[in-house]
Order: sequence, then structure tokens, then C-alpha cells
Amino acid sequence: MIDMNKKWARFATYAVGLLIGAGMWQYFGARGNQLASASLTETFSRFIRLIENGELPTAVANSMQLYVAGFSAAIIAASALGLLMSRIRFLRVGIENYVMLLYATPMVAVVPFISSLLGPFFMAKFVVVFLFGFFPVLYNTLEGGRSLRPELVEVATSFRSGEMALWRDLLIPYTLPFILTGVRQGAGRALVGVVASEFLVSSSGMGGMIRYYDGNYIIEGVFATVIVLTAIGVLLMWLGRLLEDRFAAWRGLNR
Repeated sequence: MIDMNKKWARFATYAVGLLIGAGMWQYFGARGNQLASASLTETFSRFIRLIENGELPTAVANSMQLYVAGFSAAIIAASALGLLMSRIRFLRVGIENYVMLLYATPMVAVVPFISSLLGPFFMAKFVVVFLFGFFPVLYNTLEGGRSLRPELVEVATSFRSGEMALWRDLLIPYTLPFILTGVRQGAGRALVGVVASEFLVSSSGMGGMIRYYDGNYIIEGVFATVIVLTAIGVLLMWLGRLLEDRFAAWRGLNR
């Protein structure tokens, strides 16, 4: 009963906060500068029209295709490289500093450079999304592999486990929760990469919609697109958290 009361209290708090926010948006949006603001009802009306004319579903589909392609490649490449770096010392020593340097670099700053190299095509946008999602997964995978206790490896080796068995039975299961933490962190960054690439490389998808509506002072269109992006981002983070919690027991067992 106490847990249920807490859940209802939390739900009521969220609901009240949303109602207050919606009311403030409607009040100030309807009375603000029409070139810089839009009310909640205007935004919702634009949202319905974008769905009815097919513009929003098409843009979402295009953006999600780019997202899935770029982020999936980033997860595979970053996980593999992170595991290799955790097992091969000279590889880790040789490139770890460069990895940390690139991880700290604002990726938006390199988008024009990538566009100039690859042109305003899908490959340039793919590379941008890949880079946005790559480094969080790599960093967490590397940290997970490095935290593997040496005595566990020694025990496995004493039982004549080969390198493949070490990877299959010890390294990958131990590192999996860390990889999923990186996936959760990288999911939002990769979505930002999608919007940045569609905004700066070539106009397409939801980033292109924001660019078009902003340039033509259709603020309710900008808000409607941003709301959809926010909802997608929240959903992706929730899925990442769900996967991370599902495999969190591995981490507890290996500590």
C-alpha cells in the first residue's frame, strides 16, 4: 500500500507539472511575438496537419533509418575496439590518449569538416551519427574491460581456458553491463548527431524540417518537430535504461 501511494504521488506530481507547463505555454505563447513563439493549441494543430499530410511520418522514417544505420555501426565498432583495447596493452597505450581527446571534442564542430570531405550525401550524415554514438560506447566498454579483476583471468587460465574461451565466458559477460551503459549514453548523442547532420550537411528528415520552418518563421512547426524529437529521445533513453537494468545483475555477480 505504501509503494502504491508513492507511485500515485509521483504520478500526480508529474501530471500537475505537465498541466502547469501546458497552461503557461498556452498563455505566454498566445501573447508573445508570433515570429518567435507559438501557443500549445497552434503547435498541436500543426502537429496534426503534419501527420495528415504525411510530412512528419516521412521525416521520422528518414531520420530513424539514418539513426539505426549510424548508431548500430557505432555500437559494433566501439564494443569490438573497447574489448580489444582492454585485452591488448600496446593497443590501449597507443591510442587511448587519442580516444580521450576525441571523446572530449564537441562533435558538432567537426560536422562541417566531414561535410566538406564527403559532400552533402548520406555517407557524410552516416559518419556524423557514427561519431556521435561511437565514443560513449567505446569509453564505457574500455573501462569495463579494464576493471576485470586479474585473478579471475588467472583462474580461467589455470583451467586451460584459451583466448576465445576467455572472451566468451568471462570478458564479454563481465563487460556487457558497461557496454549497455555506453549504449544508453550514446543513444541520445546519436540522435543529436542525426539532427546536426540533417541540419548542417544536407536538409532532410526532422533536422531539415526544423531548418525549413525556422527559416520561414513557422514557429509552431519548429515546436511540433522538437516535441517529436524529444519524445523519441525519451523513448530511446528508456529502452537503454531497460536493457541496462536487465543485465545489471551481471555486474553485481562479477564484483
